[in-house]
Amino acid sequence: MKLPRRNFLHLAAGAAALPTVPRIAWAQSYPTRPVRIVVGFTVGGIYDTYAHLIAQWLSEHLHRSFIIENRTGAGGSIATETVARAAPDGYTLLFTGSNDCWNTAIYDNLSFSYTRDIVPVASLTKGMGVMVVPPSFPASSVHEFIAYARDNPAKVTVGSDGVGSGPHVFWSCSRA
Repeated sequence: MKLPRRNFLHLAAGAAALPTVPRIAWAQSYPTRPVRIVVGFTVGGIYDTYAHLIAQWLSEHLHRSFIIENRTGAGGSIATETVARAAPDGYTLLFTGSNDCWNTAIYDNLSFSYTRDIVPVASLTKGMGVMVVPPSFPASSVHEFIAYARDNPAKVTVGSDGVGSGPHVFWSCSRA
């Protein structure tokens, strides 16, 4: 088999460059410095707890620090804005949930676009909403609860993480 000179030179150049590829890939390893994980809800809450567990796992496996920063308020939108304005270098991550999806409908004047300025990298958890009432409560289904709450607004209280959180949105939708 006779190899044309041009093909031979391409193969030779490729073979000469091959030993440098592992060094280049090694030099670009991530992360090379601490990574900040921004959480839009309070310390000790479910988002914060998940973020700490994930940060610990990432720190152990990647041998770098992953630092949690809680930026609370506006149903997580303050944290999202912080990340949207950060340098797009992979060293500022957002731990978020469905709250950011509905925040675009709740807040008219967000300074960022969730779909334009944030890029998802991993889905880590799945959650659900659960309604709990004491056995003595006069409603035993969601429909009965909504009817009771509408008829007796002063007798029903609801706890939530704040405006834009899951419990707030669930409660607001049940009262609509």
